[in-house]
Amino acid sequence: MGTLHVVATPIGNLEDVTLRALRVLREADWIYAEDTRRTRILLDHHGISGRPVSLHERNEAGRIPEALKALDAGSSVALVSDAGTPLISDPGARLVAAAIAAGHDVDPVPGASAVLAALSLAGLPAEPFVFLGFLPRKRGERRALFQRYRGAPETLVMFESPKRISNTLQELSEIFPERSACVARELTKIHEEAVRGTVAELAERFSGDARGEITLLIGGALDSEQPRLEDLEAEIAARLARGQSPKEIAAEFADPPRIAKRDVYQRALALRDGGEA
Repeated sequence: MGTLHVVATPIGNLEDVTLRALRVLREADWIYAEDTRRTRILLDHHGISGRPVSLHERNEAGRIPEALKALDAGSSVALVSDAGTPLISDPGARLVAAAIAAGHDVDPVPGASAVLAALSLAGLPAEPFVFLGFLPRKRGERRALFQRYRGAPETLVMFESPKRISNTLQELSEIFPERSACVARELTKIHEEAVRGTVAELAERFSGDARGEITLLIGGALDSEQPRLEDLEAEIAARLARGQSPKEIAAEFADPPRIAKRDVYQRALALRDGGEA
């Protein structure tokens, strides 16, 4: 049986690769890469002669039988993405799942991460945090996502296109303008930049298109944004009127946590029975 190595690669600076990752890539019989041209630059820079084979979102399913055949033969297979760690907003999840299902070892080779790099310099709490990946392109879906985390205490980390960052910040400023935030741009590259301020300030700063790859971080909910049980009574009553049970209502308010599940349940019971909580 072979081993599938999930190898993190630099997010910009080609020196940000571990000695272990270079060894694994040098010894691999197969290297599957999201973009073979970008991976070839990394391999050439470090004198690695292996020839990468493309594995991206559109052809991943078709590559799996080939990769499993190589693993069945005892080959060493490496998986890399354009930058950072495969599967983290990058392809590879289906291959990893297939390898596990077939009984092969999956070996993580950690390294550079835009998410962790951005958290380390943003000046926001690094734990707990929630990674949202690339934001939806449709405005309604984005706003629904932002509303979902409106009362969450975690720092929000997300990727956004430089062409859409202006609209995204404007939408965010309409929901929680006073939260601390950071636009981390071109991390580890020549034009690296971290711009910090409130969401409203960043919306004004990035009112036009930006350049480069962007990681956006938003601080957790402020005390003034945290919902109070009494403020939710109208919503609880409306849900009861629609036929939801107190248990169902409490479960929905707990995902993500907006207020203690037990407190919501008790208030819903009281409203349903016409008594006082």
